[in-house]
Amino acid sequence: MKVATKQARAQGPAQLDKATQAAFTARYKALLAIGLAANPPPEDLGPRRRGRRKQTPARNLLERLWLGQAQVLACLDDLRIPFDNNQAERDLRPLKVRRNVSGCFRGDPGAAAFARLRGYLATLRKQGQALLSALQMVFAGQPLYPALG
Repeated sequence: MKVATKQARAQGPAQLDKATQAAFTARYKALLAIGLAANPPPEDLGPRRRGRRKQTPARNLLERLWLGQAQVLACLDDLRIPFDNNQAERDLRPLKVRRNVSGCFRGDPGAAAFARLRGYLATLRKQGQALLSALQMVFAGQPLYPALG
């Protein structure tokens, strides 16, 4: 799927053709069915046990992937959606590192300001803007607005 979406993005269409989408969706469902068969739900432990039965982490993941098929396969319908979330994780990493090093932010306003500034700079970086001049414009009261969509 990753290779097919990357090739389609390079060729320019907005989405993969329906036959390719159907083939990938069928393969996805078949793999999940194999996984669910290999990881059955837990057996009933008797009438005296109350509450939900504990499932294995593998079964939980498989059920989550089964229920969220539309979200997982959204990259096939719209090529603007990346196949993986590596960029999102890279964007969050500095925030997590800062929180782990200092322990926490002093308050919610400081955390919100940090997140707003990091998000603004990450968006400008992705759009190829010069970050130092953008920050100078912000402090001069004339912020550079990122391009939409």
